[in-house]
Amino acid sequence: MPKRRQLPPSASVAQTAEDGRLFAPAADRNAHAITTALTRHAPKEGRALEIASGTGQHAVHLATALPGLDWYPSEIDPERRTSIDAYARAAALPNLHPALTLDATAPRWAATSQRFDLILVINLLHLISQAETLMLLSQARAALSPGGLLALYGPFLRQGRTTSQGDARFHASLRASDPEIGYKDADDLRGWLTERRLDIVSVEDMPANNLFFLARAPALTRPPEDWCQFTA
Repeated sequence: MPKRRQLPPSASVAQTAEDGRLFAPAADRNAHAITTALTRHAPKEGRALEIASGTGQHAVHLATALPGLDWYPSEIDPERRTSIDAYARAAALPNLHPALTLDATAPRWAATSQRFDLILVINLLHLISQAETLMLLSQARAALSPGGLLALYGPFLRQGRTTSQGDARFHASLRASDPEIGYKDADDLRGWLTERRLDIVSVEDMPANNLFFLARAPALTRPPEDWCQFTA
């Protein structure tokens, strides 16, 4: 996750395994569904950036399923970068690169980044503030290649409401730990993507009441430099 915030214990559950690897049960449970959904839309080749890759479990699944893409996991947390790299070494996949150090909520990181044909964000937006979410979306937009795909997976409100008692409890626990964070509304996200000239390709229902937003950048030209400063 890009910034250290006060989170409830249920927000980031990972168990320490051998060789520096961390194991998150939730990541293990949702890896197949995410990989299946993403494979339907992802480019067959190019460069892929995973923002806030966590333990590294998803990166191995995705790099295996999409071998034509060069996968670049990223994390701000050094312990999780160690875990990502341990998973990558164990998998020995030629298209899975060492973890990048990246705070995806920081301004202007896209200005010094290479372009990516796919940028993936899993289970992050509810753990950061709205201002950080807008910065992340703007920077991701600027880092996309023409025609590149932005994929966002996680829990969302629907018209201001949670969809289950479990989601209501988790959302409330997040807000109690930090009033700036919590579930974002799906309608708000649609608007934020449209404001950044990202065409929504699909919004897919996923297990455990999650949603998968897939949005594509225009296929014409690289976005202008001022996209790196766009925050609203």
